[in-house]
Amino acid sequence: MKNIFVVEQKPLLSILSSMQPICTKRTTLDATTTILFQVGHKELVLKSTDLEISLQASYLLKECDVDDTRMFLVSGRRLFDLVKELEGDITFILDDTSLLVKAGLVNVVLNIQDAQNFPPFPERIENLMQLNAPFVLELLNKVAFLIPQNNANSSLNGLLLEISESEMKMTASDGHCLAQVQTDNYTLEESRKWLLPRRAVFEVKKILESSNDATIFLGLCGNQLVVSGESFNFFTKLLVDGFPAYGGILDKKDFVPARVERSHFIKTLRRSSCLLSGQFIATTFAFGSEKLKVSLHNKEVGTLEEEVPLFDFTGSECDIRFYAPYLLNGLQVFPGEQIQFYLQGKSKPIIFDAQGTNEGSAYSMFYLVMPVAQTHE
Repeated sequence: MKNIFVVEQKPLLSILSSMQPICTKRTTLDATTTILFQVGHKELVLKSTDLEISLQASYLLKECDVDDTRMFLVSGRRLFDLVKELEGDITFILDDTSLLVKAGLVNVVLNIQDAQNFPPFPERIENLMQLNAPFVLELLNKVAFLIPQNNANSSLNGLLLEISESEMKMTASDGHCLAQVQTDNYTLEESRKWLLPRRAVFEVKKILESSNDATIFLGLCGNQLVVSGESFNFFTKLLVDGFPAYGGILDKKDFVPARVERSHFIKTLRRSSCLLSGQFIATTFAFGSEKLKVSLHNKEVGTLEEEVPLFDFTGSECDIRFYAPYLLNGLQVFPGEQIQFYLQGKSKPIIFDAQGTNEGSAYSMFYLVMPVAQTHE
């Protein structure tokens, strides 16, 4: 029995592209390299899973002669590579063993597999809350950069998402630095927290960057967290490790405030980083009444000596050593023309904070960097 359905190339390619990181990941099951097609009378539903993260996407078909839903599996990578080279409308002709792909003068036949070979897919989503998609993307961009890939402390290889009756917080740390954003725009009566794998966070970011959805939903499906839009559901398993307690280290009690001009300071940090030549060498930051003196000596490359105007600093003069790239990585995502920070001596971290807005919603952000001890150089 043959059935015909027609899909536009661009939206189909966008869906297949989002599924490539999933269907190309090696797993214990061969079927995870395939994409499940569910062809209905008006809608095409695609599903992909690698047993850790899963994505479901839907598309309204231009034409279709299917009365009862038909399901089959096709190689995700092979179909993506093929659709990438096509243009315009794509006509699919489905029979019991193959899928004929037609576009213009192109005719390609792909083998298909039985849908029963596909792993169990998450179902029955319990939505918890509605979120503004551009705002969530803004928050993710402020912290996701700090999530390490393979930290020896496995609890750091993810993003901690906490939602309480008063606020929502996202926190990431690599052991040297800590980044956090928080907003009181979203709350839950019952406090929840989840540790999302780094990979899942970046896949959600990519989906939100390419999606036109203004609104998304956060939900649960068994032991998985779900991010849903108008035409997609993204599922991720969660890390079971407990994220380190961080509350005490963000306490600014007895810290002295100060400010620097953002662009000037960032350019100084970039110049300092240029002299590192891949080496872990600390830069010395001498905090005075009106000036911040920045100095670095790399015997293999050269020396940097600069001064940055310092505002509102009322503490005692002190020299603190930091690894310049750690400072630079976080401050590049800070908004505003000036950067507010807090100090309390050579052995304590430097804490930066700022206020931001997106889509009319406000958030607070914090970035903390630990100093470098003398023995580390």
